[in-house]
Amino acid sequence: MSDPIIEVQGVRKEVSDATGTLTILHDIGFTLAARESAAIVGASGSGKSTLLGILAGLDVPTSGRVLLAGTDLFALDEDARADVRARQLGFVFQSFQLLGNLTALENVMLPLELAGHSDARRQATEMLQRVGLGERLGHYPKLLSGGEQQRVALARAFVMRPAVLLADEPTGSLDFATGETVMDLMFELNREAGTTLVLVTHDRGIAARCDRQLRIEAGRLLP
Repeated sequence: MSDPIIEVQGVRKEVSDATGTLTILHDIGFTLAARESAAIVGASGSGKSTLLGILAGLDVPTSGRVLLAGTDLFALDEDARADVRARQLGFVFQSFQLLGNLTALENVMLPLELAGHSDARRQATEMLQRVGLGERLGHYPKLLSGGEQQRVALARAFVMRPAVLLADEPTGSLDFATGETVMDLMFELNREAGTTLVLVTHDRGIAARCDRQLRIEAGRLLP
């Protein structure tokens, strides 16, 4: 059996203010294998998005470790974590997070160019064609529908062939039918790329499509 792509070991997150200390995550631990898909589910305020942020190395736990392909994220400084994110992680957000002053093609080219790919335009064009937006290459985000913007976001995430894709409520701002289409595409791309998928969702139907469900309740991972 291959080594896990993600190992979460005793992750705890606390925040303090004038009223005292609040524990958001209580000693979370689990592992995910390469190509596995997992849905993080739970009520609002349960700690789902905090956990996703820690998996991405964007938020720092109070204690515990996260290993990504054997690398301890929090043994690295922020610059080194950013380098790991650029090489190993893809992101899809509820709000798309596209750059409004760039066309669809330029948004997808950007991570390739930052990584020094000489054929960024070709790769980005092919990926946008793969998600059904070959006729929208020169369109700016404001001229695209919500579903089209999320498909651009998927193209941008998968064009780097990340080891892990992290998605936070990827259909949260889409209507049901559009959301279903986007999720079908996400799972197709995930299978093709052999990516490990971790998504936060409140949608039971989406969660049921994943290999595993990680249920968080009041900051605790349920057995």
